This record gives sequence, C-alpha cells and structure tokens, in this order.
Amino acid sequence: MTGVSLPEKPVSRERYWEIDFLRGTAVSLMIVFHIIFDLNFLGIYRIQVYSGWLGLLAYSIGTLFLLLVGVSLTLSFRRAKKHLDRIQLRWKYLKRGLMIFGLGLVITAITFIYPGRGFVLFGVLHCIGLSIILSYPLLHFKWLNLLFGGAIVIAGIVISWYTFATPAFVWLGFVPPDFYSIDYFPILPWFGVVLIGVSLGNMLYQNHRDSIGRRFLKRTLPVRSFCYLGRHSLVIYLLHQPIILALLSPFAASI
Repeated sequence: MTGVSLPEKPVSRERYWEIDFLRGTAVSLMIVFHIIFDLNFLGIYRIQVYSGWLGLLAYSIGTLFLLLVGVSLTLSFRRAKKHLDRIQLRWKYLKRGLMIFGLGLVITAITFIYPGRGFVLFGVLHCIGLSIILSYPLLHFKWLNLLFGGAIVIAGIVISWYTFATPAFVWLGFVPPDFYSIDYFPILPWFGVVLIGVSLGNMLYQNHRDSIGRRFLKRTLPVRSFCYLGRHSLVIYLLHQPIILALLSPFAASI
C-alpha cells in the first residue's frame, strides 16, 4: 500500500543524512504496516487497516515517501544540470520516470495473478514514475510548487468524495463505485505532495548547505542503521512483501 521514494546515487560528500534517515524511518514504518496488513489479509488476525490509527499511519507513510521524492528530485536536478544540457536533462528524467513506471506495471501484473482482487492498478511506483516526468519542468520553482502542489492536494481530496461512471481516469483519481486496490496513489492528490517536496527541497537546500550535525549524528548506530535502510529503499520495497507473505503463509494455512 505504501511506497518508496527513489533517490539518485550522489557521491558520498553530497548525501544528506537527514533525508536518508527520514526515508529509512518511512521504510521501517512501511514494513510494520505491511506486516499488520498481511496478518489481516491472510486471516491470521482481523483488523481494520484503513481506518483509525492504522489508516492515519498508512497515509502518513505515503506522504513522507512522496515528500522525499520531491526533495530528492531537487538535489538530483541541481547536480545533473552542472554537466548535462537541456536535452540530456529532459531525457534523463524521462528515462528515470519510465523505468519506475515500468516497475509499477510489473507490480500490476504480479498482483493481477495474486491476490487478483484489489490488484495494484495505479500504485506508488506508477505515481512516482509519472510524477518524475511531470515535475521536470517545475524543478527549479519554490513558491509556485508549494501553491500548485497544495491546489492539487485539495482537488484530490474533493474528488475523492465522489464516484464516477468510467474507470478510464482511475490513474488521475476519478474512481468508479466499489473500486478497490491494495495500493492506490492517484495523481490527484499525490502528485501535489511531490511538488510540495520539490518546493521544500528548493527552500532547504538552495545553498548546498551541509547536513545538520553530519559529523556527530551520522556516527551513531541508530542513525546509520536507518540511513542504510533509506539508501536501499527501492530494493527493500520490492522484496519485503514476498518475504513477509512467505513467513506468514504457514500460519495462515494452519488456521
């Protein structure tokens, strides 16, 4: 259900430990949420996963991931434009967006086979891939992205109050009656969250400032552990659910 942000691979001196740490924190919370989700899905322990505190947790994780996607895009763009021309820059983000979107299509195909019902039609990887492509012309703006992103979030919330007859625009946020997906991140409102992250990245890292407390905090074991998770968020996202399901399935079979 929740997703993962996809940072570039900067040289070590340009990494910002706080971004890796926050991403690693989101990864850890995602794993916890998916363990609870799978316990319910397999019938081992029944619980409402999309209401109450668990629903709040799910949306908080998704919001944090996509904010960090936006922040990471600004850092990547700032580095890349030093040695790439406009055509190369455009191609770089088009290829990256298509690659992530393609991974989303793989997830769609797999979940169409299992579990089938509620398969991922437009999940977090689809959203991230398309957001990378759509955000490219806006990566150098600050306040415009904050305003535009906020408007998209509000529009998405309003749209979610209604249902629509056709499923053709599910990717945008217009859902038909009885629509269900185990992972759903439509452009409205989630692209707005990415743009707010772009705005924050341009505000907080406009002068290439050093990471906060780099020398001290980065040496502590808890911080280094979460940063490690954050640096490998894509691999963890792709592998953690099959591992969780493999570990829990024997318990479901015994019920």
